[in-house]
Order: sequence, then C-alpha cells, then structure tokens
Amino acid sequence: MSYSVILPEQGMFDAWREAARIAISHRIPPGELDWAGMGGLFSAAPLPDAPGPHHARVPPSFMKLAMSVIWHSAPERLALLYRALWQIDRREGDPLSPADPLGRRLNLMAKSVGRDIHKMHAFVRFRELPATGRRRFAAWFEPEHNTLEPGSRFFAKRFADMDWTITTPRLTARFEAGALGFLPGGTRPDLPEDASETLWATYFANIFNPARVKLDAMRSEMPKKYWKNLPETRLIPDMLKDAEERVARMREAAATAPRPGAAAVSTRYRAAMPVAPVLPETLGEARAAALHCRRCGLCETATQTVWGEGSATARLMMVGEQPGDREDLEGRPFVGPAGQLLRAVMAEARIDPAQVWLTNAVKHFKFAPRGKQRLHRNPARQEIEHCRRWLDLELALVRPQLVMALGASAAFALTGNDAPLGSRRGQTETGLHGRPVLITWHPAYIVRLPDRTRQAKARKDLMLDISSAAQAAGLGRE
Repeated sequence: MSYSVILPEQGMFDAWREAARIAISHRIPPGELDWAGMGGLFSAAPLPDAPGPHHARVPPSFMKLAMSVIWHSAPERLALLYRALWQIDRREGDPLSPADPLGRRLNLMAKSVGRDIHKMHAFVRFRELPATGRRRFAAWFEPEHNTLEPGSRFFAKRFADMDWTITTPRLTARFEAGALGFLPGGTRPDLPEDASETLWATYFANIFNPARVKLDAMRSEMPKKYWKNLPETRLIPDMLKDAEERVARMREAAATAPRPGAAAVSTRYRAAMPVAPVLPETLGEARAAALHCRRCGLCETATQTVWGEGSATARLMMVGEQPGDREDLEGRPFVGPAGQLLRAVMAEARIDPAQVWLTNAVKHFKFAPRGKQRLHRNPARQEIEHCRRWLDLELALVRPQLVMALGASAAFALTGNDAPLGSRRGQTETGLHGRPVLITWHPAYIVRLPDRTRQAKARKDLMLDISSAAQAAGLGRE
C-alpha cells in the first residue's frame, strides 16, 4: 500500500516532522511514501490521522540537519530525510555521517542551503517606497533554494523599526508593525530608484582596489546571478577594464624617499612638543603627565584622562573606581548619575565637595560599545595596578588624613586586598601608603540596586560612612 503526503509551502519543517512522526510510528517503509503528493498509476491513501504504537527516537544532530535540508530545492529532499529517519530508527548504518552515501548527500544539501542563506543576507538590496507613516522598503531576490522563510528572520531582527517586503519567485516575506508573515511569490516588482544608491556606488568605486582583484574568487563569493540586483555591480566591468592602469597609477603614487632635511625637521618638531616631568612636584604637573599616559590600553578608546579635583590640601580624599560615560566626556570626576548621588549624600552630611579631593583609582573610562551606548566594564586587576602610579602621586601631593575607598576596585587599589566588600564596609584598614582607609559602597552600586529597600539601606550606609569620615578628618563642622 502507498501513502501520499502533501505539505504546505509555509511552515514546511513542522509539517514534515509531524508527517514523518506518524509514518515512522506506523512502520511505513520509505518506498511506500509519496512525499511529492503526485500519486502514480494508482491512487495513494493519505497518512493515518494519529500516531501508531511505535515511538522513534532520533539524536539532536538529525533534527539540526533536517531543519536545514528541508529548505533545499531538490524535490527528493523530503524522501531522503525520511529514509535517513528510517535507517536511524532501524539502526541501519549511519545516515548522518559524511562517510555514508546518504549522509554525504544530506550534508552537502545542508551546506548548500547554508551558503544560500548567507548570500541572501549579503546580497538583498532594499529600496525605499513612498512613505505612508512608517518607512517602507522592498527588495527582489532569486535564491537558489527555498530559503526565504529561514533567512528572513535575520532581517526581522536587524530592521525591526521599519516595514519591508522581500519578494522571491516562490514566496514573499512581509514585515509590518513588528509582525513577520508570508504570502505567495511573484514576479520582480517595479521598484523606485533609490538616491542612496548613487552615494553607495561612489563609495564602492573609491574603495575598489584593482591590485587585489581575483575574478574567480569574486564570482565564487558573488555569483553573476545576483549582479543584476546589486547597484554596485554595474560598475565592475568598467573598473576591471581600468584595473591595470589604476594599478600603475597606484605604483607611481607610492611612498617615495623623504626629501633631504626632513629628518632634522621631524626631530625639531618632536623636541618642541611639551614633555611631562619624570617626577611631578605639583598636582598640575601630575595631571599634565597623566594626560599623556600610555601605561595600559584604556587610553586608546577613552575620550580623555579624568584627573581628580577639589582641595589640594584636603584632609579627606574619596577614591572611586573609574570615570563613567559622562565623566569621560566632561573630563571631571563624579558628574554622572553615581556622582550626583555621591554629591547629594555629601550635601546631606554638610560636606562641601570643594573641601575634599575626589578622584578614581583608574583614570580612563573602560566600556563595551552596545549600539549608541557605552556600557561600563570593571577595570582589570592589571589596569588598576598600572594606574596606581597616578593614585600614589595624588596621595603624596594631597597628603590627606583619611582616605575613603568607594567600592571594591578602589579598596584593592588602596589596600592591595581584593576580599569581598560586604564584610569590610564601614571598617578602617591600613592602606599601602600607610594612611587609614575607610571602606564603603560605591554610589554606582547603590544606583544599580533594583530593590528600593536595599537601595535605601545602602544609601544610609554611605551617609553614615561619609559622616564618620568627615568627623575623623575634621570636616563639616559648623
């Protein structure tokens, strides 16, 4: 007896999985299944409605392979996957191994599907449609396989703030108001000209390096079938014709020997640049030297060195971890959200920030870019140790009676002890410089606490510690 299976154009993998589960549960051999649903000389029966008594188990690697092969354009892909399922269930060979003839064929099909999805992500070119509220874009693409459905999830994440449509001969993906749907395919739509294409073509022509042209590699990574949909490819024939002449011009414009006397001019120029003293004697000289610090890699991405500020003869010094985003831009310590909290608590304790020396253990902002944001990252142990030179200079030049360590990084920089802060908060320890160090919370820790009760308690702890430090240093008295 033969069975006919007809699967939908959309959601094909889930439909195939359910049909295969029912067929294997009834022990239907691969030869008795017509996955194309075309029938033969005799009419074929549909699959049973419910699973049978047999339950097959497959490894996760089979499901991963099937989720890729299912989108291949070969009509026999469904039958091949079921044959592999049949062999796995009956323990006949290893249809997942590239050494097995069936496994090799399935793995090659999966790789071809993966390359097709990659090319879709690389070569789809949207054009903007007339605006009717949200911005709308459309594109035409001709994939080798049925890869629009799995490939469109990438565009839904990347272009979630606009509406777009990708039309292919078999299927159309439409993303509207944050929802992704699919419609039947069609012919190439009449898309409007895009003004940005001219700008992109100009940029592409100027970055084109004729000396690195490898035509075989270019055709392999960007087959000609996609060229007609890419605005930059219309420039390639003319650029290839001019490649040899452009290479010759590049050689002529290559670097030449410097003119006589250039070395002397360069030497005088470098000698005229300001040089920070090896051992600064004032806070101003120390700040000037820190502006040119290259002791670690943080200076490469930060906007500037953020030096301390306050009274040069302060009895109390407060040391935080490192500058934040706002401090990095303004060049002053404790001006961001955490700094505003610290200054508010100081005001409640009747402490004028101008009476205190405010600084950080690390003088450059360490961050991780995330879109338009710069997210704070804790400095590494080595970075704190590299920056200890500048903190030691501040301690030696200001000579405070008491130092407050705001947070774990500052506590380590001042004491060399990296033990957890919870049991140390509110305690006074002897610093590496020989002076007392009062350990307390960093205001940024308080700002980030999600629980308001805990936040209020930590703020009260900071208030008590600042009041205690001020009293010990003889500040804030009326």
